[in-house]
Amino acid sequence: MAVRAPKGTKDVLPQESYKWQYVENLVRKITALAGYREIRTPIFEHTELFLRGVGDTTDIVQKEMYTFNDKGNRSITLRPEGTAGVVRAFLEGGLPSNAQPTKMYYLSAPVFRYEKPQSGRLREHHQFGVEVFGAPDASVDAEVINIALTLLGELGLKQLHLNINSIGCEKCRPQYNELLKGYLHKHADELCESCNERMDRNPLRALDCKEEGCQAVVKNAPLMIDHLCEECSAHLEALKKYLDVLGIEYAVNPFIVRGLDYYTKTVFEIISDSIGAQGTVCGGGRYDKLVKQVGGPDLPGIGFGMGIERLLLVMENEGIEISRPVLTDIFLCTHGEQARFKAAQLVRDLRREGVKADMDHCARSIKAQFKYADKIGAKFVGVIGETELAEDTVVLKTMETGEERTVRQNEIKKLI
Repeated sequence: MAVRAPKGTKDVLPQESYKWQYVENLVRKITALAGYREIRTPIFEHTELFLRGVGDTTDIVQKEMYTFNDKGNRSITLRPEGTAGVVRAFLEGGLPSNAQPTKMYYLSAPVFRYEKPQSGRLREHHQFGVEVFGAPDASVDAEVINIALTLLGELGLKQLHLNINSIGCEKCRPQYNELLKGYLHKHADELCESCNERMDRNPLRALDCKEEGCQAVVKNAPLMIDHLCEECSAHLEALKKYLDVLGIEYAVNPFIVRGLDYYTKTVFEIISDSIGAQGTVCGGGRYDKLVKQVGGPDLPGIGFGMGIERLLLVMENEGIEISRPVLTDIFLCTHGEQARFKAAQLVRDLRREGVKADMDHCARSIKAQFKYADKIGAKFVGVIGETELAEDTVVLKTMETGEERTVRQNEIKKLI
């Protein structure tokens, strides 16, 4: 082929799309039960939104964004994550004036990051996420975590672990950052190039660096969880109590910091054991100052993102199969031109009544039509020839058993 899909992208072909639809339908069901409504934001935004919202010290902004100037010489960026665009839409749509909290979700939203493609994480991948604005209580932290775990549980996933942490707030984090920077500077020659580059701007990122040398250093570093202010400490304790009440098992992991600057207080990850080192299937946390940072009122927020490709990969690795939907309830095989005209009418009428009906569109022989019907998994085949035309009947064959019977055309729906 002369033209192929760009590296880091993947087509979702018809024989696979039913899996996506299954997950999407389950998402809509679970979020509806908790009062969440769907939001859809543009696939690209002004670059300034991500510089202000995501943070210019993050890898996403520094290395991974797809940014270009449009024909009006405006800097535009393809969406690298979901939250900043939702915050912008929340403000532009005047939603802060509504009764709070505002609960929203986005589904199969394309996200673009220029990075080395990973297992289940492509340069263009798709995310499901929830965002809640205006709710400061730890009860909503537990709610969004529970939504994620409920979805994963209903999909049949077993090998999961919830890790939580608190990364403080604008009151306690600056002092901790200075403490951490002092420690990291003492071990600068043992840290990787990336950790040295961002040590002064965003020292927290060293805590989740995957380089072995950095992990050995930060193992003895001071931890944010030991330097929380009274408010952040109380919030974390309240979250733990809510999780206990909900029967959700968790571990406090002080090395979870997430990769975005806007997080405050709660951060969490849900890890799968079935996809190796890149095991995070869901990550999120609280962003209590992001709405204000983007130009809105001082409203708290919390949310998570979950990659659909990675989720399907975990399901595959755990041997979870999604049943293929029935593509065709009845396929009408015809002999002769007049029979084809009649089949077209019947197909139209059956579809109007909710029956998945189809007919031959390739002028095949009767034998070839039967073969095709079998290949597409039709439950029934209806045969229309000269006799059936004259008598307004169809020879109805049950494909699984081979049983045949002649029925009136207006009775087909009752019998399949």
